[in-house]
Amino acid sequence: MTLAGAIGTAPDLLRLLAVPVFAWTAYRDIETRRVSSTVWIPLALLGAVLLGWDGWLAWSAGGDAWTFEFLIPTAISLGLVVPIAYLFWWFGGFGGADAKALLVLAVLFPTFPKYALGSWTFPTAGTTDIGTFSFTILTNAVLVGIALPIALAIRNAAAGRIAPVMFVGWPVSWERIPETHGRLLETPAGLSRGGLDIDALRMYLRWRGLSLADLRDDPKRYRDPSTLPTEPNPPTDGAVTASVQPRSDGGAFELDADDAVPEAVADSDAPEYDDPWGADAFLEDIDGSAYGTTPETLREGLDVLATEETVWISPGTPFLVPVFAGLVIALVYGDLLLGTLF
Repeated sequence: MTLAGAIGTAPDLLRLLAVPVFAWTAYRDIETRRVSSTVWIPLALLGAVLLGWDGWLAWSAGGDAWTFEFLIPTAISLGLVVPIAYLFWWFGGFGGADAKALLVLAVLFPTFPKYALGSWTFPTAGTTDIGTFSFTILTNAVLVGIALPIALAIRNAAAGRIAPVMFVGWPVSWERIPETHGRLLETPAGLSRGGLDIDALRMYLRWRGLSLADLRDDPKRYRDPSTLPTEPNPPTDGAVTASVQPRSDGGAFELDADDAVPEAVADSDAPEYDDPWGADAFLEDIDGSAYGTTPETLREGLDVLATEETVWISPGTPFLVPVFAGLVIALVYGDLLLGTLF
């Protein structure tokens, strides 16, 4: 009899509570790119309790149950997956929520669970030589993450959208930009992987008290830095769902386009400005950075969005989506990498 038993131990059954939580975080990551840190605290506490419970069951069983089925997989989970999550976060490969999700998984799923449903036993592929379930979830997530750009390229090719960036993005109407997360893949010089972060664009527009439609209606006017508001609005964090607050002096967040700013030169011989669009002023005024945006990147993005009807964007791949997929695949099938190779 294995540590997990024939139908799943009580700790393994309780671990299934993580599945709907990870489904919800994946949905939130797609919709808002924001997941509250408070989500992970109950799961981490649950994982710690279940880890202790499993340890007691393994110790009571003795023999291989303690060493090979519990102690070694748990040591690998905490000693390998946790440092991997931290290092990827440190070097910018993961966001904070992504790293916390992997840390929780390392505590919650150190050993392979086993579940029975009628004549079926899950994961169907069984355990691996390493025996660390959180590592299997991680490798599954990486494979899913690799497959997504391929699927995106196939989708673009089927629609006749052949471009160097077809593996990482797709074209959208400018009207969808205010409700979209991701990064522009265009500059005035052409397609580029280093375009403007759309969250930073929202921060800038909220700081000025403009909508993208306002800016497109009169780009020559708003390119003049003298049209910047004397008392800028809070930029928020750029999220689509960010709560927009009025200024403390009672002024409305949205400035009236006809009255709030002076008219700029409207003819084709408009002068060059030291700070077009007020990009330098914006980045100097806000508290912190706008996701690494430089004044030049902001100006180039605004130049594109002020004139183009359709732009290429990269939505990015919220890593919590592959993590959730990797968790489900691991619970149902097992290790996707080993199953593919062998």
